[in-house]
Amino acid sequence: MPAYATYPSLQDRAVLISGGATGIGATLVETFAAQGARVGFIDLAEAAGHALAQRLSGARHAPRFVAADLTDIDALRAAIATLRAQIGPIEALLNNAANDRRHAIEDTTPASWDAGIAVNLKHQFFAAQAVLPDMKAAGAGSIVHFGSMSWYVKQGGMPAYTASKAAVQGLTRGMARDLGPWGIRVNTLVPGWVMTDKQLKERIDERARQDIERGQCINKPLMPEHVAQLALFLAADDSLMCTGQDFIVDAGWV
Repeated sequence: MPAYATYPSLQDRAVLISGGATGIGATLVETFAAQGARVGFIDLAEAAGHALAQRLSGARHAPRFVAADLTDIDALRAAIATLRAQIGPIEALLNNAANDRRHAIEDTTPASWDAGIAVNLKHQFFAAQAVLPDMKAAGAGSIVHFGSMSWYVKQGGMPAYTASKAAVQGLTRGMARDLGPWGIRVNTLVPGWVMTDKQLKERIDERARQDIERGQCINKPLMPEHVAQLALFLAADDSLMCTGQDFIVDAGWV
């Protein structure tokens, strides 16, 4: 088993995670809780969120969960306010929530396009906006937007998703410039094809396995824990002078 790092600066740090009930997000919640962070997470999957919080209740700080629709900005803001009251001023934000639902160009409507942008891009900006007072007051903070390697490799079949994930990196670069004077760093974490339960159930067949073998330099499953370990670094003081950057964890596909 790998021997992963422990980050002293994450102990007792208030960390907010969007989309934390399942998949990569659930691993983020678990991994940050194991570092002794004060973790708050938001997700629409209410049952899964409560179950995860209960399972991790023995951590140094039991993770706090609020069920909310992240595409409803008023609900998102209210959820962040609730979690702030429970875990303290937010010092690190991980904008993980997304939905990579496949959709053809011909079938995309104005409503479905807006829905895709809302879950994959819009909430990331407004979550960051909501935690800025905390970070500005502290004179420090880490915002990690989650991108995707899908648009790098010209993946088709989901235009709203790939467009929004490409835009995330533009959002990161602009915010890094705007927030640097307060010591707030903003980066994009770019995962490859991560073997979450959802991907294994819905996407991974023999053809997908062949694509992964051709694409990745390291032909081993890319797991949520690999993404989480990079997220720890970006939230910790060890990355204190890293901002406006794209950090790719994809086993060498891009």
